[in-house]
Amino acid sequence: MSKTTRWGIIGTGSIAKSFARGLKDTPKAELIAVGSRNQENADKFGDMFSVPVKCPSYQELADFADIDAIYISTPHPFHKENTIMCLQAGKPVLCEKPFAINSQEAAIMVQTARDNGVFLMEAMWSRYLPVMQHVRKWLDDGTIGEVRWVSADFGFRANMNPQSRLFNRELGGGALLDVGIYVTSFASFVLGPRPNRIQTLANMGNTGVDEQNTLLLGYNNGAMAVLTSSLRTTTPHEARIVGTEGNISIQPPFYKAEKATLTIGDHVEEIELNINGNGYNYEAIEVGHCLNKGLLESSVMPLDETVAIMKILDEARAQWGFTYPTE
Repeated sequence: MSKTTRWGIIGTGSIAKSFARGLKDTPKAELIAVGSRNQENADKFGDMFSVPVKCPSYQELADFADIDAIYISTPHPFHKENTIMCLQAGKPVLCEKPFAINSQEAAIMVQTARDNGVFLMEAMWSRYLPVMQHVRKWLDDGTIGEVRWVSADFGFRANMNPQSRLFNRELGGGALLDVGIYVTSFASFVLGPRPNRIQTLANMGNTGVDEQNTLLLGYNNGAMAVLTSSLRTTTPHEARIVGTEGNISIQPPFYKAEKATLTIGDHVEEIELNINGNGYNYEAIEVGHCLNKGLLESSVMPLDETVAIMKILDEARAQWGFTYPTE
């Protein structure tokens, strides 16, 4: 019988709150601890979600003996150090996306997990949703033949604030790492994580980060993916997969879809699989499943794929001449 996973959360921002809400709809999961950089923020978050243990430092949370898994929700420039700290303390980690600033950091995190024999997974929450898992079955069954074309977009208009994490280079700002990770991971989900050609365009804003971009990925078999992300324009949030025998359209917003449509000639099939909770519960369920099975990584979001996806983002930024201060 599977046991309850006792969770700790590092960070107290909006994404941490979303994950905490998701845990309320996660079977066999309990949020027992939160860690912040100060006691006041830990207390506020703990009181909001009835968390019994409120740690005034990340290290204290990592060292807390009764935790089975830790969710890292800090800004991405801090993912590497926070994750390694937890892994070295022997704690399984679910790290928020993007996994790191670059593939070099991601590779170090993965190697640390493997060296210590501790579970690690990227929190690409949309990949675990019921509709995405059904799309996965369609693809694995060859329902639309050989996939030749993938397109996805994710853009929203953010208020310009040079100090916010979205526009601040010091905090890993830019559309690519914030929402471009969704469309890039989606292309990897469908076509694999290793394109052999990458062409990109970006509009760099006044703060030095990419405010809008497009990636064109080419694969050895001739398949292509067109991916767009933006911080200054709201896009349709659509995703399509086109094969030699048919196509799949995923209901916007594709990253939180409850419907997908399969079209093969005159045959149209729509599936609807509702999301229980806010969606973050599905990645927590996957972590609990893996831990109960004694696994060190998830087959749904393998660690080598996470690193390979980061390499795509690295190449895009290299084409723009865009680096972060920590690089």
